[in-house]
Amino acid sequence: MDLDAMVRDAVRGRSIPREGALELLAADDARTLPIVAAAGRVRRHFFGTGVRLNHLVSLRSGMCPEDCSYCSQALGSSAEIPRYTWLDDEQVHESVEEGIARGASTICLVASGRGPSPRETARVAGLVARIHREHPEVHLCACLGLLDEDRAAILREAGVDRYNHNLNTARSHYGEICTSHGYDDRAATVRAVRRAGISPCSGLIAGMGESDEELVDVTFALRELGVGSVPVNFLLPFEGTSLAGHRELTPQRCLRILSMVRLVHPDVEVRSAAGREYHIRTLQPLVLEVANSIFLGDYLTSEGGPGRDDLAMIADLGFHVEGAGAEAGTICLGDGQAGPGARRPSRLDAAGVPLRRRGPGIPRAATS
Repeated sequence: MDLDAMVRDAVRGRSIPREGALELLAADDARTLPIVAAAGRVRRHFFGTGVRLNHLVSLRSGMCPEDCSYCSQALGSSAEIPRYTWLDDEQVHESVEEGIARGASTICLVASGRGPSPRETARVAGLVARIHREHPEVHLCACLGLLDEDRAAILREAGVDRYNHNLNTARSHYGEICTSHGYDDRAATVRAVRRAGISPCSGLIAGMGESDEELVDVTFALRELGVGSVPVNFLLPFEGTSLAGHRELTPQRCLRILSMVRLVHPDVEVRSAAGREYHIRTLQPLVLEVANSIFLGDYLTSEGGPGRDDLAMIADLGFHVEGAGAEAGTICLGDGQAGPGARRPSRLDAAGVPLRRRGPGIPRAATS
């Protein structure tokens, strides 16, 4: 494995060869730190020490008709997650303001479901237009499921500049994780939003029983689609989902996957997304040597780590928060926690996944 040669390719904006990507995933744990260091050289070349913070607003949770086996919101899932219909405008506004105050430069508006109806598209466009008027400096990302170019154009006109729709896994593995739609449906959405002038945000989920070859396949497919941001998720094995028994990831494996993605996508945003806290645990500071973007706070149906801890980790590493509240010097650390090392009690399911029990749309009784 010639890590120096991989870095030389990557700093020129070129993906490493496929065989090199496979070598990274197959490496022994003892090679993990040198691999992270190599990926870190590329990350710093293109992005310096900046960290982009993303804040999720779950507009509608649960009750999805799709059968994605990894998803706690899917048809047939009995995971004990929040289930609610659309948030009202003021709940959305409060959550957005909170995220920006904590330094988020990207607000992600997410709604469960196969894809938005015309009425739902118009509803999200209205929310986006308000946020765009009040915070023109903030990037706005929507994640509403399958989308065609006409509906993407409506969102673009309202102010959406990024749309998230993950490929999730390789074409060869897709039938193992979902049957209600296919890989080609997802790829078509990525192409449609790009044609509409929106930057595609599309990534993968690792830990679903895929092979190294399939992880590399989906990573290169994303490069071919020209995505502008690559979220790397690590499966959260919610009790009550079809993949509840999958616990094949280790912290070192996750770091090698992130590093492989960085070296295939040297010059685009790589985000460490869901599963970071659950799988990478005490090695999380190494994530920032590879990824230049993380979520701050909670995910859609699981709790993330305390925001104060993430902000302290960024500062302790000598990194800095980019954009929005960060540039204005308005980052708010106050989130009801005692200090950087504080941990709020979480409710864990049988797999040890911290279930989300706070935030907009969560019934008051569920937060007790």
